Amino acid sequence: MEYWLPVIWFGVIGFGVLMYVLLDGFVLGLGILAPFAEDDAQLDHMMNTAAPIWDGNETWLVLGGAGLLAAFPKAYALVLSALYLPVLLMLIALVFRGVAFEFRFKARRAKSAWGVAFSLGSLLCAFAQGVILGAIMEGMPLQGGKYVGGIFDWFSPFSMLTGAAVVFGYALLGSTWLILKTEGRMQLIARTLARPLVLVVAVFIGLVSAWLPFLDSRIMARWFEGGNFYWLFPVPLLVVANAWALWRSVMRDGRDGHPFVYALLFFVLGFAGLVLGIWPNIVPGLTIWDAASPPSSQGFVLVGLVVLLPAILGYTYWSYRVFSGKIAADVGYH
Repeated sequence: MEYWLPVIWFGVIGFGVLMYVLLDGFVLGLGILAPFAEDDAQLDHMMNTAAPIWDGNETWLVLGGAGLLAAFPKAYALVLSALYLPVLLMLIALVFRGVAFEFRFKARRAKSAWGVAFSLGSLLCAFAQGVILGAIMEGMPLQGGKYVGGIFDWFSPFSMLTGAAVVFGYALLGSTWLILKTEGRMQLIARTLARPLVLVVAVFIGLVSAWLPFLDSRIMARWFEGGNFYWLFPVPLLVVANAWALWRSVMRDGRDGHPFVYALLFFVLGFAGLVLGIWPNIVPGLTIWDAASPPSSQGFVLVGLVVLLPAILGYTYWSYRVFSGKIAADVGYH
């Protein structure tokens, strides 16, 4: 079990992070797109599409963070030591986004200010998440498994690129979510925004993918040595095929759910490519077995996860099922 427990926890944490990105990404995207609302009523409509389900999405972020602490404490300490500032920015921005989401519907004179807070919090949170991702993939200076860099070592051209990529990616998720959940003028605006976003996100994916193998020789080796390229190559091919399908779906009216599904697949494929590139490391330079807590600790927490994870999946499915369908402009959370 000393071999398999870290593998299981790596999968659990990866699943939790991916679920957070997929489920909260479109809500952050709504905030990023908030400046494009034509008036307060239209912004109300945008926010009402996510009002019943948005506050359950952070559960997945908590699961990923708590799982990292329990299963890979060395990696947890390393990430927080190296990325303290962007992690703090993300948490503060999430608080701003959450408070603004609730207060804006109750405010009268300060409604526009809370709208700005909702948009700014969403934008900064998305950017911080992209910076964290880029800094982790780029690697951090280690000595004896401990971080020896400075407080701003996360700041680099690559992390700024991934920060911008995540912002535009979440905006794409938000626009395709609106295509799924709205009709009429709001849906037309969403389709108009989604079309250039598809192209921008595809360019960002290409830039990040081309840059990534040159960041670390181990990532280059993972992709291009020992025949690995032949069994990993389907991932970029699927990304290209998905980009084409997404473009076609946003260019034509019809099945409103297809753009959102293809946008989600963009993130799933991108996440798969990143995981395949760094495996078996939890962060560059530190394998999952080197970073793992004792098997007794991992096994103990895994027992609780067996109970907790089905419950989270169950209420997530139930809430999205109950609040499925189109959201009219004149109904919602007021």
